[in-house]
Amino acid sequence: MRLLLSLCLLLVMLFASMLIGSGNVPFVDALAALGNQGSETARFVVWELRFSRTLMALVVGVCLAVAGALMQTLTKNPLAEPGLMGVSAGSAFAIGLAILFGAGAADLSVWPAQIGALVGCLLVIWISQTQNLANDPVRLVLTGATLSALLLSSTAIILMLDDRVADEIRFWIMGSVAGRNVNTLYHVMPSLVIAGLIVAVFIRPLASIGLGETVAVGLGHNPNKIRMVIIIAVALLVGAATAVAGPLIFVGLVVPFTARAIAGTDIRRYLWQCLLLGPCLLVFADIICRVIVPPSELPVGVLTTLIGAPVLLFLVHTKRIPRL
Repeated sequence: MRLLLSLCLLLVMLFASMLIGSGNVPFVDALAALGNQGSETARFVVWELRFSRTLMALVVGVCLAVAGALMQTLTKNPLAEPGLMGVSAGSAFAIGLAILFGAGAADLSVWPAQIGALVGCLLVIWISQTQNLANDPVRLVLTGATLSALLLSSTAIILMLDDRVADEIRFWIMGSVAGRNVNTLYHVMPSLVIAGLIVAVFIRPLASIGLGETVAVGLGHNPNKIRMVIIIAVALLVGAATAVAGPLIFVGLVVPFTARAIAGTDIRRYLWQCLLLGPCLLVFADIICRVIVPPSELPVGVLTTLIGAPVLLFLVHTKRIPRL
């Protein structure tokens, strides 16, 4: 029943995303354009502009929500999130380097993004295994946030050296699905398929790690093998999301937090909620960004930060940090 409600909410968000925007297309004309009727302008806006960014928000929302759930279970830290822990920033830094050395900003950024995300994942795991931080979620997040700030600052410096794509990347680095090349989705699709297969095969062993490595070994699983495979899946997901929309933070924190409140702490149950609530959040944020400062638009990364930062502060201030 709860999954059905989440699915209905997602469908409502997708429908609203096709009808609401900052352009001069009235609501009635947009509704007619959905049925391939109405003016040519309305059909172009709805099917060429809004549909592409809705599709990208859908894919990115799924990637970041699932990646956040995997990271939190793997590190046993409910505050672990790709945007906070340096994974998204590592991906963006790698893209900046690739662009500096001549890679295309849209089509050739996928693999550098995933390599950067992989390095970020390895750093997160290394930090989480450090004796002084492994059992302290808040200090781990502070360390990750520092790493993210350092990498994003370095990325900004790199992009200042490349005037070819400075304007495009300046908006992209704040996180946005507007004005992005929808063909990027075709480039990231193989990565998403591989990541999906990994999650499907290793979700049960990963759940056993959440109960403790001793339990996982007793059930016949190899924790080190599971850890490395899940790291690869997270890198593929975050790299794909960053290549499409830039570095977005807090999606991987807010969505798993909400999903666990709905479905419990077993990742085999709440991951299904993440698959639906992730795109719900990102599509909703994108809709608000279109209309909040007309005729301009906000980057969606600004709104996800405004939504996610209070959640993080609430968890830290009230010390309601559950153990995973």
